[in-house]
Amino acid sequence: MTDETAMTDGRAMTDETTGHHAADSGDVPTIDGIPLTPKETVFPLPVAFDTVADERAHRKAKLAGALRIFGKYGFAEGVAGHITVRDPEFPDHFWVNPFGMSFKHISVSDLILVNHLGEVVYGTHPVNRAAYVLHAAIHKARPDVVAAAHSHSPYGKAFSSLGIPLAPITQDACIFYNDHTLIAEQGGAVVFETAAGEAFASLFPTGKAAIHQNHGLFTVGETVDAAAFWFISMERSCQAQLMAMAAGTPHEIRPEYADYTRENTGYPLAGWFSFQPMWQEICRTDPDLFE
Repeated sequence: MTDETAMTDGRAMTDETTGHHAADSGDVPTIDGIPLTPKETVFPLPVAFDTVADERAHRKAKLAGALRIFGKYGFAEGVAGHITVRDPEFPDHFWVNPFGMSFKHISVSDLILVNHLGEVVYGTHPVNRAAYVLHAAIHKARPDVVAAAHSHSPYGKAFSSLGIPLAPITQDACIFYNDHTLIAEQGGAVVFETAAGEAFASLFPTGKAAIHQNHGLFTVGETVDAAAFWFISMERSCQAQLMAMAAGTPHEIRPEYADYTRENTGYPLAGWFSFQPMWQEICRTDPDLFE
């Protein structure tokens, strides 16, 4: 039997003379009545909105969902940690979780809107001063940032104390290769002053993530989805590197491979898409987040 000929039930699936397949003549296998022929597939993409009100509602729902996911993943530490997202109509204002409320219980109606002066202009809950100082500075300095995430997650905290960048020792870590920065400024100090927040933001002019020494991780994105996924992925990459370093000396991925992997898995839409399974799960388990 030649490469051009395959036999099924004693019949040639390929005619050596014409090159046509039996499928061309209508002999197509099926499952449940569906022909086993190539199908067009639909790749999910971020939703486009007709009104700013619809986009605001969507961003707030994603914010509440991301906060609950952070809570489920054990990223909460007392009252520390926050995720912010710009308001689509008033981009110098951002929505954020209330100070002192459990990540696991936050619903859309609990979210507060804060201006760049740190004043709560929508809602009645207080805002975490540190959330305002750092996040407002980042949002102000970087128009490309729609959402920003930070928490005192255990592996991010531990890794930040080393004063080193994340190394490309796994495919997942390559997402951050040459796309994150290490910031020692104000490392370990609680940031309450506006000038300190601006100094931090000035050292984070590009990239999807920052490691603040002796503090933890910060990630940013064009969507809540991307910012949240980058944070979760970076936290796990910190965990993987700490484990590898404890066991021995990890081998780093070659720079050209690390660059290639980041270019193909670390772009904004990839971050958005990677968050979708987590979003599906939290919508199923926590439908009250939309209240």
